[in-house]
Amino acid sequence: MKKSTMGTVLIISTLSLLSFSFISSQQALSHDGDKFWDFSNLKRPGVLPVNNANYDEECGSCHMAYSPGLLPKKSWMKVMGNLEEHYGDNAELLPQQHIEILNYLTTNAADFSKYRRSRKIMASVDRTIVIDRITLTPYFIKKHDEIPKRFVIDNSKVGSFSQCNLCHSNTANGSFNEDEVSIPGVGYWHD
Repeated sequence: MKKSTMGTVLIISTLSLLSFSFISSQQALSHDGDKFWDFSNLKRPGVLPVNNANYDEECGSCHMAYSPGLLPKKSWMKVMGNLEEHYGDNAELLPQQHIEILNYLTTNAADFSKYRRSRKIMASVDRTIVIDRITLTPYFIKKHDEIPKRFVIDNSKVGSFSQCNLCHSNTANGSFNEDEVSIPGVGYWHD
C-alpha cells in the first residue's frame, strides 16, 4: 500500500472512531416497541430524580417522594394497590391522580431504568417475590448493614432507614452517593 493511501485509511479510521465516540457520548437511542430508551444514563450512578409534580406533591406531602427507580414495577403496583391502608395511613387518591402516579412509578421502575443504582437494585431482587419496601431490597440491606441502629432507628433526628433524604443530602437529584451521607446528630458517615 502506498504511503498516501495508508495515510488516508488511517485518517478515515481515526475520524470514524471519533465520530462513533461522539455519538455514543450523546443521546444513544435504541428502538423498543413504541419507546426510545436513552442509554446515556448508564453512566449515571444514581437513580432517576423524581420528575412528576403530581407524585411529588401527593406522596411527598407525607414522606420523601421516592424515585421510581428504587423498586421494580411489581413492587410499585403492590404499594399503589392498597392506598386506603398505606403503611397504617389512608393515602387514597382521586382516580385520575391514582392512574397518573401509578403509570409514572411503573413506567420508570427499576426494571426499566438505565441508571446504574436501579440496575443494581434489580440484580439483587428475587423476581418471584414482590417486595413493597425499599428497605427490604437485598441491595438496600447490603448498603446499610454496617450502620449501627443507634445512628438511625434510635436517633430521634432520623427514626427510620426509610427517611433517605435525612442522611443522603442529594436525593432530589437522584444521588445516593456514600460521600454525600451526613447522619443528623452523627455527622458524615464513611464505611
